[in-house]
Amino acid sequence: MDTPRVESSLVSVDVLALRFDPDARVVLLGIATRAHDPFAGARALPGVLLGRGERLRDAAVRAVTGKLGVAGDAVTAVGQLITFDEPSRDPRGPTLSVALWATVASGRHEGPRWVPLDQVPPLAFDHSRIVADCRPLLRDRLWRDPAFTAGLLGPEFTTAQALDVTEALTGDRPYPANLGRTMDRVPGLKRTARHAAALPKGGRPPLVWRWDPTP
Repeated sequence: MDTPRVESSLVSVDVLALRFDPDARVVLLGIATRAHDPFAGARALPGVLLGRGERLRDAAVRAVTGKLGVAGDAVTAVGQLITFDEPSRDPRGPTLSVALWATVASGRHEGPRWVPLDQVPPLAFDHSRIVADCRPLLRDRLWRDPAFTAGLLGPEFTTAQALDVTEALTGDRPYPANLGRTMDRVPGLKRTARHAAALPKGGRPPLVWRWDPTP
């Protein structure tokens, strides 16, 4: 008996690109305005079709650099989340979407391409659903996945910044002592003896943490 011929689906890589803005004290999501139909002029997650033989990580970096204008060396880490396989998610035809996260180093990435994670506007395709479904996964990675956490916070950060990022991803601001105990258990993360400048409202200057550079 002949095996039925199955037509292959295209695979897109759609990226939740995140960066921490220490001045605004928020986590920002990168979104891009689509130049072509479908949904020309609408905003969407940066995404590309996966090239033949291309690794997912390389496609994610290509999406972030090409659609958000971020330099390649500013992409600090990349990881995979989940796959969306609704056949009608793309009006051009069945396309799988592999959602990945990417962290981008803090810095001046100006313009409307970056919005607070809690203020994401409606997005094209099923990208609003992708953001909603992936947010709990991102929340769970913080302090459990050193690559994700270090990529978001950078090589050194303060307790105050750790509190800001935790609140941005979880919706709750933890007690500093409780968060400190959590951070003490993260592999490769170390307390230093240094303190940052005092906070604008006064109080004890926040402690500085750093990632151990040794393997």
